[in-house]
Amino acid sequence: MEVILIKDMENLGYANDIVNVKPGYANNYLIPQGFAKAATASAKKILAENLKQRAHKDAKILADAQALAETIQNLPLTITVKAEEGKLFGTVTATDLSEALAEKGITVDRKAIAVEAVKTVGEYIATAKLHREVKAEIKFSVVAAATEE
Repeated sequence: MEVILIKDMENLGYANDIVNVKPGYANNYLIPQGFAKAATASAKKILAENLKQRAHKDAKILADAQALAETIQNLPLTITVKAEEGKLFGTVTATDLSEALAEKGITVDRKAIAVEAVKTVGEYIATAKLHREVKAEIKFSVVAAATEE
C-alpha cells in the first residue's frame, strides 16, 4: 500500500515521501497515529504542487544547513569535566555538546547529535544531522577540570 508520510519516520522515510508499506502497518499504525495518509491520485497531485512551491524555500534551508556545517567543522570545541587520572566522572553526552555549541552562538538540537560514549579525556568526533542531506562532524576535546586541593 502506498502512503504519503506526514512526518519523518526513522528507517522509513522523510516527510512528503511516498513509500510502500504493508496494508496492516499503514491502516493500524501510520494513518491513525497521523504519521501518514493514503496516497490517492488526488493526494499525489496536491503533494506534487506543494513540493513545487516549496522547492525555493528548501534550497535556502539546504544552503543554510551547509553553511552551519562548515562553521561547526572548523570550530574548536573544548569541554571541561571532572576527571581523575584521565577517567571521567560520568560521560559527555549530546546535551553537553549542544550546550557547548550554544555558548559559541550556534544552535543545534541535542537530538540531532550522535556521540559515542566518552569516558576518558582526549579528542573525539561526534556527528550532527543538520538536514536530511547535510551531516557535520563535531571535533571536540575533553579536558579535566582543575581540582582544588
